[in-house]
Amino acid sequence: MIPVETVTDKALTAKPYFSGFGLAHDTYNAITAASNGKIYYVLSSESYDKGGQIYVYDPATDRSEFLADLTEICGEKDAATIPQGKSHVRFHESGGKLYFASHVGVYEMIDGMERLHVHAPEGYKLYPGGHFLSYDLDTGRFEDLAIAPEGEGIITMTMDKERKQLYALTWPLGYFIHYNIQTGELKNLGLTCARSEAGTVGDDYRTICRSMFVDQEKGNVYFSTAEGSIFTYHPAASALEKLEGIDLKMDYFGTYDATRPGSMGYNWRKIFWYAPEKVAYGVHGNSGYLFRFDPAERKVEIVDRIASSLSQKSGMYDQFSYGYLGFILGPDGETIYYLTGGPVYENGKRVTGASQIAKGAAKGIENLHVVTYHLPTGTYKDHGAVFYPDGGRPTYVNSIAIGADGNIYTLARFNWRGNEIQDLVKIPNPFRLKIS
Repeated sequence: MIPVETVTDKALTAKPYFSGFGLAHDTYNAITAASNGKIYYVLSSESYDKGGQIYVYDPATDRSEFLADLTEICGEKDAATIPQGKSHVRFHESGGKLYFASHVGVYEMIDGMERLHVHAPEGYKLYPGGHFLSYDLDTGRFEDLAIAPEGEGIITMTMDKERKQLYALTWPLGYFIHYNIQTGELKNLGLTCARSEAGTVGDDYRTICRSMFVDQEKGNVYFSTAEGSIFTYHPAASALEKLEGIDLKMDYFGTYDATRPGSMGYNWRKIFWYAPEKVAYGVHGNSGYLFRFDPAERKVEIVDRIASSLSQKSGMYDQFSYGYLGFILGPDGETIYYLTGGPVYENGKRVTGASQIAKGAAKGIENLHVVTYHLPTGTYKDHGAVFYPDGGRPTYVNSIAIGADGNIYTLARFNWRGNEIQDLVKIPNPFRLKIS
């Protein structure tokens, strides 16, 4: 029986898929609906012997197909280096190709924190760095475009599709890098926020922004910092620019010590450009507030709280300490889809988790909710909690894609033959489903 624990007494039943990768671990962002109607996604690996795996799901056949191993397409199959274990970014489609990037999937524990290896395991060389990559939708050919500097992974990426530019933030030091697809030139614009996630806690540690956007009219790219600053860059510029007179330190978002791990600080969690208004809409992690950022006016305004209805009633913050990355503008160009958390109640009492943790992870048990927000009318709707057919809960959900049929695709944890993995999950179109 599906446990019903939402305000509306409604629940959505999700279908989990086993793609064939038994080592599949948590994936962030790396799922996209392409123009050919198919869903492309990456399953992450925590293995020193196996890289992340790229798959494509075809809604017409209801089947997934293996495409490639990340380490192999980066040309490192026999290099004996720490593998390309993840892609931490969405695929961006332009000119019949998908553009994306690779990231490291295994870490060295240093001072109690997950860090980039400084001592390679026996038989391995240090991680060579994340790669910018492309995939041709017609030919099925992958291309290795460029590699990040200083052996850094690529944790954040966006694309200016009109001007054929890729922008990224690296991990753990947080370099801003710019790759020109047309010329093949790679630029490193330097560090963006102290020593980022390689820094010393309480001193120069800062959490790196996980989402950037491009003003498609002017070609400027924007990102935030844990201290609440907003930076911009234009491909013709020689340096990053900090926007003066504006920041994200808003009372509604909460209060954070940017030098300590366990939250995204004042960073926005996810953001996208909204062409009809020439502004960006983003969501702040932890608080779940939707905001509107107008680059021309240099103004940030709170729009609404789009946390689940139960979270709003209880007043709770997100249980995932960084907030949720499952935030996207839908195919209609007007409706935001948001996969967010909701409290679990037992015997009438909310099940609480840890008050604080030192990394991006779940503080406690929660339900997954589908929330939509229609921008032109300001209409918010919590469509209910999501459960598997056996009553299990999708957890560690930090990705989203919307199919042409309105079905929602994500990557979530579930049990497969006694092992917990993370793989593809399909949630039925919440606007077509009749729930009783």
